[in-house]
Amino acid sequence: MRKPLCLSLLLAVTAVQAEVQTKTIAYEDDGAKLTGHLYWDDAVSGKRPGVLVIHEWWGLNDYAKKRAHLLAELGYVAFAADMYGDGKVTDQPSQAKEWMQEITVDPESWLQRAAAGLAQLKGSDLADPDRLAAIGYCFGGGTVMQMAYGGTDLDGVVSFHGSLPAAPAEAAGKIRPKMLVAHGQADSFVAPEVVAHFKDKLEAARANWEMDIYGGARHGFTNPDAAAFGMENLSYNAQADARSWQRMQAFFNEIFAE
Repeated sequence: MRKPLCLSLLLAVTAVQAEVQTKTIAYEDDGAKLTGHLYWDDAVSGKRPGVLVIHEWWGLNDYAKKRAHLLAELGYVAFAADMYGDGKVTDQPSQAKEWMQEITVDPESWLQRAAAGLAQLKGSDLADPDRLAAIGYCFGGGTVMQMAYGGTDLDGVVSFHGSLPAAPAEAAGKIRPKMLVAHGQADSFVAPEVVAHFKDKLEAARANWEMDIYGGARHGFTNPDAAAFGMENLSYNAQADARSWQRMQAFFNEIFAE
């Protein structure tokens, strides 16, 4: 049965209008030249919740941008931040580790670099400044936890296979964002005692947190290309990826409804 011409035209127009847009944004932090990417669906009108996306230790590659694009498809405005600058992206673990350590060696500078990305999201005129969250992968997961510990004004943070830095004692009673942590049980980068210490410190800090642990999942379980990096502990897990992404969506529905 053929659709009426008017209905076909309406569907075609809607398909054209409902499209994710992207904008490359150059910004700076303490002299470092950074390049991030903003994503939004132009079918959504007005301000909407904003989500900052922090990349893995490989740098701001296509994977982080893909996640920001997916968030825009869900109706959010997302900004994929650049934590390294100068177009630094690698597939070599030794190089990634070096760049990551350059950022994390100074917690204040680390937090400042993340805040520079959040400022781009806030300044987009698309994001509702009263409804903001941050998500991160690997190094990015550790970064969003540090943002929460450092008093960043966010409604929530989500860490996917993150490094699980412990909450400092001075953060007790001061952590505003709610926290969702997605962790792989088989992630050998994060020892069981590190996980236990991480949870103990969150409790001591009186944080509002949840940790979902996926049996058999290794580090990088959300990235379909994880195994291509040649590290035994990196492996994609489709079930853990799907479940953690669904849990994130439910988490956002909760925090942005308040």
